[in-house]
Amino acid sequence: MGDQFINEGIRWALLVGWLAANLITWLVVYFKYANEEEYNYTLYLMGYGLPVARGSAACINLNSMLIVFPVCRNLISFFRGSCETNRCYRRSVRRQLDKNITFHKLLAYTIALFMILHIISHCFNFQHLYTASAVSKDKDPLGSKLSNLQRTKNGWLNPVDQFSEAPYGLGVVIQVFATTAGVTGVILTMAFILMFSSSTKIMRHHYFETFWVTHHLFIVYFAMLLAHGTQGIVRNQINIDQHDPYVCGQEENLDSWGNTDSDCPFPLFGPGEASSWKWCVFPLVIYFLERCIRFYRTSHTVTITKVVSHPSNVVELQMKRDGFHMQPGQYVFLLCPKISRLEWHPFTLTSAPDEDHFSVHIRTVGDWTNALVKAVGADKDETMSPAKLPRISVDGPFGTASIDIFKYEVGVCIGAGIGVTPFASILKSIWYKVQRQDQDLKLQKVYFFWVCSDFGAFEWFQEMLAQVENDLTAIGKADFLEYHIYLSRGWDPDQAKNIYLAEEQEIDAVTGLRQKTNYGRPIWHSNFKQIADDNKGQHIGVFFCGPKPLSKVLHKCCNNYTSREAGGTIFFYNKENF
Repeated sequence: MGDQFINEGIRWALLVGWLAANLITWLVVYFKYANEEEYNYTLYLMGYGLPVARGSAACINLNSMLIVFPVCRNLISFFRGSCETNRCYRRSVRRQLDKNITFHKLLAYTIALFMILHIISHCFNFQHLYTASAVSKDKDPLGSKLSNLQRTKNGWLNPVDQFSEAPYGLGVVIQVFATTAGVTGVILTMAFILMFSSSTKIMRHHYFETFWVTHHLFIVYFAMLLAHGTQGIVRNQINIDQHDPYVCGQEENLDSWGNTDSDCPFPLFGPGEASSWKWCVFPLVIYFLERCIRFYRTSHTVTITKVVSHPSNVVELQMKRDGFHMQPGQYVFLLCPKISRLEWHPFTLTSAPDEDHFSVHIRTVGDWTNALVKAVGADKDETMSPAKLPRISVDGPFGTASIDIFKYEVGVCIGAGIGVTPFASILKSIWYKVQRQDQDLKLQKVYFFWVCSDFGAFEWFQEMLAQVENDLTAIGKADFLEYHIYLSRGWDPDQAKNIYLAEEQEIDAVTGLRQKTNYGRPIWHSNFKQIADDNKGQHIGVFFCGPKPLSKVLHKCCNNYTSREAGGTIFFYNKENF
């Protein structure tokens, strides 16, 4: 049952294409260094660690180029806007843009894999070069000959020109650090390790400034990557037409190298070409422009017009900024220099485009949010004058999956806990469009599911939902919005008794809404089956914001209850990701 291609096809096609690009890149470079005549002598000295290292380096360049694009938020928003159409494949393409951070992480893991392979291969390569620099003529005539070529511009091949009396491993290390490639390689590896290790969920949530600072080591990483190959240690022969390595490399011909009456002049070698810049300059230019756009937008003055304290430690900031245009479900990054000049925090916009301001709801759950509440005076009974309010910088808005809800006939919005926040803007916008009878409104039905363990933390959302419900009922559109609220835990025996006694009342005892609260977790397969049966032949957009385990369940339900048959229902799965 189901058709997974609707939700999975484009993703798997892109993933397979990316894997194929890595495989082809690695194989092409590997066979170049393993088989081409100009690298015959280089391969002889280094061994087959050379083509492995070079193939891995090419894949590092490829993925280092790609890793920049997913974090260009303005670029992602631009491409999302350029795909504005109702055609099915366009929806699938837009949904992949919401996986930008996931792809960014995948690229980082891939770089780490190829970096390990590259380092290990070069350890063997340098060991072979170090050994060849001191090998006797009797033991390895060709290796000795190649290692002792004259140290002129195009004469030498082995970069190790002095065999150290230091212990064997230390001698190799000394020779590595005597090269540009060795020093830059160590620095870029350390920069990458610091970026990688500080990007864990725990570090981001509890030590954000550490994450922010170490992630900006990407400047060091790319600088070292661009400089890594400039010395050209891996050299290629440039006079193959005069010196055939397959003929002149024979033991009986070695002593005739360079003789005037010989067909084997000394081989000449040119430095390897640094290629990282070919891969990385363009994405770095794009990223530089991205940062310029961010700086320009964040330099605009933002005015806090109103600070509203809601129950359960939730503060609403209403703001204005010249030239600010938003769509439902988008998010912004906020920075308060008074608290920190480094910390940018993402918040979903909870206002609608029709309102004369934009707003965010902030729950005080950490050091930064607590400091912001104090800075705006929300912890006091008196209202702070606008002149005393702190300066706020806003970067955005940026698009997310939820802005596509108006491109479907039927929408299913699912929020879990704090994941309910993006749907505040959407529900408000729906209310405005229905109220003014917007002729362009394609959306005809909205199912809203809210799974929460503690309603107290989101009382502000209950108030907003109640207002939307009352207004839709007043204009005869009560059936437009069907919502299902689930309280998964958080009630004691006394509350359970009161809930039971109030079951016959028209208004829910917990939320004060007309539709009653469900207690326990939803049975998602039953819910999706019912929606599919009630909306045969429709394209349904499913939008979720919440934890990853639940996302997997909902994604699977969308696949299972999608049917391409005549009259079948098609579910398109979208997940918020910022």
